[in-house]
Amino acid sequence: MVLADLGARVIKIERVGTGDDTRAWGPFVDDESAYFMCFNRGKESIALDFKSPRDRELLERLLDKSDVLVENFRPGVMDRLGYGAEHWQGRIHISSMLLFRASATPARSRICRAMTWSCRRWAAS
Repeated sequence: MVLADLGARVIKIERVGTGDDTRAWGPFVDDESAYFMCFNRGKESIALDFKSPRDRELLERLLDKSDVLVENFRPGVMDRLGYGAEHWQGRIHISSMLLFRASATPARSRICRAMTWSCRRWAAS
């Protein structure tokens, strides 16, 4: 959301069929989740199945034109899908901020909060 607020083109990849779970969270405005709209403002969405060869090809083409990949899978999932850090080395920056949240411990949660606060301060300046 912050990247989109700062002018970046952000494309959110959602699950095929169901999309983001928060699309079903109320309250609703014109049959759309107000929660989803609030936290995904400024983002475009595409539904891809990372296990489908066709969708993997689309993902590769999309990411070949990208500067940053932000993911929020559990630790190890991107590696199992073949999209770990080694796959992207030298091609794209992978955000580690969400990795703190994915394996949250009290210390890592504090780090994540501090990083979020720093980003907000930087964006406001």
